[in-house]
Amino acid sequence: MNNTNDMTVGLPTKGIIRFALPLIAGYILQQMYQIIDAAIVGRWIGVSALAAVGASSSIMFLILGFCNGSCAGFAIPIAQAFGAKDYTKMRSYVSNALRIGIVFAFIITLLSCLFCEKILRLVNTPADIHHNAYIFLFLQFLAIPFTIFYNMLAGFIRALGNSKEPFYFLIASSLLNILLDILFILIIGMGVAGAGWATFLSQGFATFCCYIYIRKELKILHPHGKERQYSNKRISILLNNGVPMGLQFSITGIGIIMLQSANNALGTVYVAAFTASMRIKYLFTCVFENIGVAMATYCGQNFGAHKMDRIKKGVFSALKIMLCYFVITVLIIYPFANDMMILFVNSGEKVVIDNAAMFMRIANYFYPALGLLTILRYSIQGLGYSNLSMLSGVMEMIARCMVSLWLVPTFSFLGVCYGDPVAWCMADLFLIPAFIVLYRFLKRKIITT
Repeated sequence: MNNTNDMTVGLPTKGIIRFALPLIAGYILQQMYQIIDAAIVGRWIGVSALAAVGASSSIMFLILGFCNGSCAGFAIPIAQAFGAKDYTKMRSYVSNALRIGIVFAFIITLLSCLFCEKILRLVNTPADIHHNAYIFLFLQFLAIPFTIFYNMLAGFIRALGNSKEPFYFLIASSLLNILLDILFILIIGMGVAGAGWATFLSQGFATFCCYIYIRKELKILHPHGKERQYSNKRISILLNNGVPMGLQFSITGIGIIMLQSANNALGTVYVAAFTASMRIKYLFTCVFENIGVAMATYCGQNFGAHKMDRIKKGVFSALKIMLCYFVITVLIIYPFANDMMILFVNSGEKVVIDNAAMFMRIANYFYPALGLLTILRYSIQGLGYSNLSMLSGVMEMIARCMVSLWLVPTFSFLGVCYGDPVAWCMADLFLIPAFIVLYRFLKRKIITT
């Protein structure tokens, strides 16, 4: 049990930070290699290539977001069973989750690759970057099985309160990705395809690392005997947790696609600005996301242990952590946003740099709304009510669609800059009362049982 972490005991703040730090470090590293990837493409191949890599980012968010969200949802019943110390049930969930993963990997990969061309046309990809965008997106789709099984296996590990090993695997895969970028793009000269193959191979490596670690070190997760049997009940519970979380990302992704489609119609320069700013934005916002991921495991374990008071304390602790981090982002982003964009394009590309920096600063003002969103959303998911969190994704989609239809045509790229902030605020308007009502309901339910 040395490779697990019981989050039902001890100080909530300490437990959340302890769990979240490896996640945050890992995802920052992951975003760093994506930044380096974009920098290599933008500076050594050109602005058009950078736009090609970014033109399909909303599509990848839609499809990969469903995969990642579903896998995170599959880990919730495992975390709850671990918190309740019911290890037989936990291993049964693991066995049945793997069955679902195989089916999802086959169907999603097949459909994504078949419709790759039509998808790019759907989002108004500029003709001058269409070919490179297709190559890059197709290679991302080929890696979907790796994406699903890495997130699923890493989710199993994190459900036990262990976030360190997935962090180490991200370090290794990120370094591999950077080395392969240098080899394929700068040395061999494969262009955008080189960036795609580098991502494909590094994701496969991360998946293999998770598999080996679970096989050798986490015997507690190994199903045996009747635990390996197919169970309609377990499958149903897993799907009820996973699919709504996946759909939440996909529904949010529809709004992002609408926003990116409106932005793509503005031209290649604005696509490049959007790509550069999104790379940096994800570097900063992944901290909020991973505080939320920590809350999903924290709430899952404590709900399984029937410790509702610890859940309330944990949410307030997470909010304090989030606000402290927000202050740090303001001190970095506001004065240095323009300088950050020079990582991706030459200093002479003033239109790209100024617009990308404007996007970063406007989003930064609304980071507390994003932090509140992730904490409440993942806490609700950890409690096992993924359908509620999915509705917050609907609110985000509606908000981004409204921005795309009304603000972008009127205010051009300035309207694009307000797409995320408006969506975050709309989601919070739903999540705040939803969490309060759910918490009170579950607390009464536990007291009466």
